[in-house]
Amino acid sequence: MAATESAPAVVDVRSHEGEWLARGLFHPSADLAVRLMTWTHDEPLDDRLVATRIERAVALRGQMLDPLDRPPETTAHRLVFAESDGLPGLIVDRYGPAVVVRVGAVAMTPFLPRICHELRALPGVQRLHVEADEDEVKREGLDADALRALSDSDEGPVEIRESGLVYEVRPGASQKTGFYLDQRENRRLVAAWAAGRRVLSVYCFSGAFEVAAARGGAAEILGLDSSAPALEQARRHHELNATRIPVEYRKGDAPALLRKLRDEGRSFDLVILDPPRFVFNRAQKARGLRAYKDINLLAMKLLKPGGILASFSCSGLVHLEDLLETLRWSAVDAQRSVRVQKLCGQPADHAHLTTFPESAYLKGVIARVDE
Repeated sequence: MAATESAPAVVDVRSHEGEWLARGLFHPSADLAVRLMTWTHDEPLDDRLVATRIERAVALRGQMLDPLDRPPETTAHRLVFAESDGLPGLIVDRYGPAVVVRVGAVAMTPFLPRICHELRALPGVQRLHVEADEDEVKREGLDADALRALSDSDEGPVEIRESGLVYEVRPGASQKTGFYLDQRENRRLVAAWAAGRRVLSVYCFSGAFEVAAARGGAAEILGLDSSAPALEQARRHHELNATRIPVEYRKGDAPALLRKLRDEGRSFDLVILDPPRFVFNRAQKARGLRAYKDINLLAMKLLKPGGILASFSCSGLVHLEDLLETLRWSAVDAQRSVRVQKLCGQPADHAHLTTFPESAYLKGVIARVDE
């Protein structure tokens, strides 16, 4: 079957010797020419296959999640994680009654009507949003208007719960699909270190780390982010959860604000670094690692002896070893002794596929910083 501008072609992938290896979807305008879908020779790539994989992915979440990650304690999680669920370029997140579909591969667009049908049929689903970010639209040649046409009308924010805490999310109208679901377990881990500590949260977005830290007993909190709407939402989240400690937010460029705090002589007992993706391709990796080192070095200088640094990276091309090496060099330049207490990763609904290492994108380190 030949590919057109609106539909991919089903192609077989063979070795140099002609041996059949896999079957996938080819599209000439895509960033990746072929998206592999099956390693079973007689498996057709059709709507039925996609529906079966949606059903299996949803069922797996019911088996994977621990009690804290299930209703009523938690009502938002990932349903489909792209290649890890055999649906390349497709992300599906659920926020209570709303489902957000993020499309990152033009090859998946012919299947979207069936995908949307299957997701709307899930119990309790009332709204569905289909989207793609600007980078994916450019890389893959996606039709953003056609995607939006598959969505239901925007009815404003929905209320979700995470580990018993309450948040407001406007599905599809913010970073990622509306909320950083992948940091759910790490928020609980970091909150366990917050009791009695002065907390600095950098790249704080809508305040989920800070709300969790407040529940964990933090003494006071300062959050930094460049987005005024995100900071307003962060303040709203503290209201929703009736946090009773001093909380301040500052808008601006994070490295610049960190340097200002250093110059002001400020110090903290717990610093959380949750930056956006700094590395988008291999050519940017060295520059991105320097950016990670910059913020970690500044964070270490702001920590009191015995303070805790929680440092994360969501760049798929930055491996855990890269992050640890960055922390080593930051520690040397800061003249601090840094001891790793805990290594962090992704929750069960973001489980990575061993044959697709790029799906292990989130990594983090919780470390004690001494003199």
